[in-house]
Amino acid sequence: MRILLLVSAFNGLSQRIWCALRDAGHEVGVLLAVGEREIVDGVRAAAPELILCPYLKDRVPAVVWQRFRTVILHPGPVGDRGASSLDWAITDGLRTWGVTALQAVEEFDAGPIWATRTFGVPATPPRKSALYTGPVSDAALECALEVVAKAADPSFTPVPAEQTPTRTPGAGPRPLMRQADRAFDWSAPTETIMRRIRAADGSPGVLTEVGGLAAYVYDAHPGPFRTARPGTLLGRRQGAVLVATGDGSLWLGHLRPAAEGGIKVPATSALGARLRGVRDSPVPAWAEPETPNAYRQVRYRRTGAIGWLHFDFYNGAMAPGHCRRLLAALRHATAQDTRVLVLRGGTEAFSNGIHLNVIEAAPDPATAAWASIRAINQVCREIVTCTRQVVVAAYSGSAGAGGVMLGLGADVVAARDGIVLNPYYDMGLYGSELHTYTLPRRVGADRAQRLIEGKLPVSTAQAVRFGLIDEIGPRHPEAFTQWLTLLAERHSDARAARKQRAAKARRLAAERIPLDVYETRELAEMSRDIYADRSGFAAARGAFVGKVRPTATPRQLLLAGNTGPVLGGRPRPGNAGPTSERRAPVTVRPAVPVVA
Repeated sequence: MRILLLVSAFNGLSQRIWCALRDAGHEVGVLLAVGEREIVDGVRAAAPELILCPYLKDRVPAVVWQRFRTVILHPGPVGDRGASSLDWAITDGLRTWGVTALQAVEEFDAGPIWATRTFGVPATPPRKSALYTGPVSDAALECALEVVAKAADPSFTPVPAEQTPTRTPGAGPRPLMRQADRAFDWSAPTETIMRRIRAADGSPGVLTEVGGLAAYVYDAHPGPFRTARPGTLLGRRQGAVLVATGDGSLWLGHLRPAAEGGIKVPATSALGARLRGVRDSPVPAWAEPETPNAYRQVRYRRTGAIGWLHFDFYNGAMAPGHCRRLLAALRHATAQDTRVLVLRGGTEAFSNGIHLNVIEAAPDPATAAWASIRAINQVCREIVTCTRQVVVAAYSGSAGAGGVMLGLGADVVAARDGIVLNPYYDMGLYGSELHTYTLPRRVGADRAQRLIEGKLPVSTAQAVRFGLIDEIGPRHPEAFTQWLTLLAERHSDARAARKQRAAKARRLAAERIPLDVYETRELAEMSRDIYADRSGFAAARGAFVGKVRPTATPRQLLLAGNTGPVLGGRPRPGNAGPTSERRAPVTVRPAVPVVA
């Protein structure tokens, strides 16, 4: 089927559905909703049999949904309406929620139903972003696949919404949630405050005051019991600050100053001099015993012959401080008497490479970017050169840009089914992370170049066929953990592990070109992007951080035959740039009548 994804942004959910439909053999393109005229022209040029909208904030023009079957994926169960669906569900503590696929009509979220799924919501308030990338994403994908199957059936007619009973408590028309609905007082219980913050994470955050700074707050975690005046800054650690609440304390990982132009950064960076006199924790979190409500971004534990190094950075973004902490933990782990080291990222994101917000907020962004890439390269080098253990890189969550490359130097690369790997975005950077060494050794030189130039997401099914990853584990996070344990145990056999480590040591010793040369070449290219801005890194970074809407759809995402307004990709240095095959013109099919 010829399918068009009409989206406000090509976000994680859109990428996942794009990959799944392509894996199923469909012809799939993307159109960014940059304006009504552009939507109408883009849809006409694409001439799709079906339009799916997995992430759309704008109204579909009537001329589109009246002419083409258009199905919206709404993050709420049947009967739910409104743009703040997940925000209200988390704030109200609802234990069941869902996703509904409904046909576009004049009224928002009121069209006939194509498919629906429900799922359980944890009692502990989840971050909105975690709920979205987890259960919502799973349910939306199932709905999308069901819609496509039904669209192929000429006899199928979607069920009018008024004939579909609402069975989910709390579902119904809801207004847009505003800051007045999110507001809290620091004297409130920790759970109440955390629920409100997590219901607004990662956008728009909750406006409050921290240390005398008016800011939007994010990334909340329960802290230890402390007795202090509510709102008092009690401590800081690894970029987060500890704030007193009515019955304890709360860690805040990120703040966005409310002043115009404020950028979301680690809380300690946002507060700066306001933290003078606030106690810091000098002990590395990965070396501490497990204690309740202790803020840790990196943890290490050992079970027999297996070492487990878990890191979880907010949105997968890695500033130099994150890289230094991970590097110290890696060196600690590789010094232990174990046979296998499992390097596992967060479930929301394994890693998305360098922290663009921290770079953009720095007084000298170029210097900050250079420090960031040098810091993440040290982590990559530690993984590539480890011969004391068999290293398993476990992608529990999706990865992007340098975060994809981070784990490729491991001996075994495993990924959870359903995640998406998106090699270097079109951010005006050549890329480093030793990818010119690791990537071709996994997928071959030609495919490595195509992956880098294409800047397109890759599913786990594609990745294992390419050799980008070695193993795919179950989709459910708990099942993936159990599967990963069995995988690590299999590689921890003393004789097999010794052979694997020895083989790696021989390969490294036999390399004709030293690892330093690969890094030097990459950094030479990166220096031109960072300091000379040859490919528009500054503008692309600013647009990403400022969430500036694009003005056109990147060419590589369009359906074949679509000649609408596009953005061209930039060629890699020393290359003629990406090429594309010319395809035969596509016959425009008559639209299937809609039921409205």
